[in-house]
Amino acid sequence: MSETVRLVLVRHGRTAFNASGRIQGHVDNPLDDVGTRQARLLGVALASDVRDGAVVVHSPLSRASQTARAIVAASGSIGEVQVDADWIELDYGSFDGLHQSEIDPATWSRWRSDPDFRPPGGESLIDVEGRVRKAMDRALGLGARTVIVVSHVSPIKAAVTLALGVDSAVAWRTRLDPASICRIELSARGSTLVGFNDTSHLTDERA
Repeated sequence: MSETVRLVLVRHGRTAFNASGRIQGHVDNPLDDVGTRQARLLGVALASDVRDGAVVVHSPLSRASQTARAIVAASGSIGEVQVDADWIELDYGSFDGLHQSEIDPATWSRWRSDPDFRPPGGESLIDVEGRVRKAMDRALGLGARTVIVVSHVSPIKAAVTLALGVDSAVAWRTRLDPASICRIELSARGSTLVGFNDTSHLTDERA
C-alpha cells in the first residue's frame, strides 16, 4: 500500500430498536423517522467524499443499506453501492430483541469480560474481529483513496480496535452513536485513528 487510504466508518441511522434500547443484531429493522433524517444529514456531510470518488460499501441489513443509499443520493451521484456481508452486525443469537435487563447479570458480566464469549446461537467479539479484518483488507483492495463503510456498532468497534492494535474487550468501553462517523487512515506505515463517534453533522436533525 503506497498511498494513504481513508476508511470512513459510518454507523447506520436510528431504528425503533435503537430508540427502545433493544439488542438488534441480525434483526432486519428499517430506519425510523429520526434515522431517515440522520441518514440524509450523513449524506450532506459526506457528499464531497462521494463526489471525489469514494467507494461506498454497506452491510446487507436494511438499516445500513438505507443509510448508504441516502449518502450516495445526497451527492447527486448515480454510482453503485457495494454489499459486503462481513460488515454485518454481530449475531447476538437468542439475545436479539432483548433489553439488557432481560439478560442474566452473571451472563452479561461474562460477556463483557470475555471476548470469546458467544451468546447462545450467536458470535463472539473475536468472531466479528476475524471477519472485519477480511472486510478491511477487501476495502483496501478497491483502489479508492476513500472507502465509506456503512455498518454497525460491533464491526465498527472491531475495525477501530484492529487499527489501534488493542484488545477486543476495549470495545465495551467505547460508545458509538447512531449515524456517527469514525475515520481511520491506513498506509504502509500503519494505521491512525483520526476521528471517533463524530456526530457534529447531526447538530440540526430538523433538516
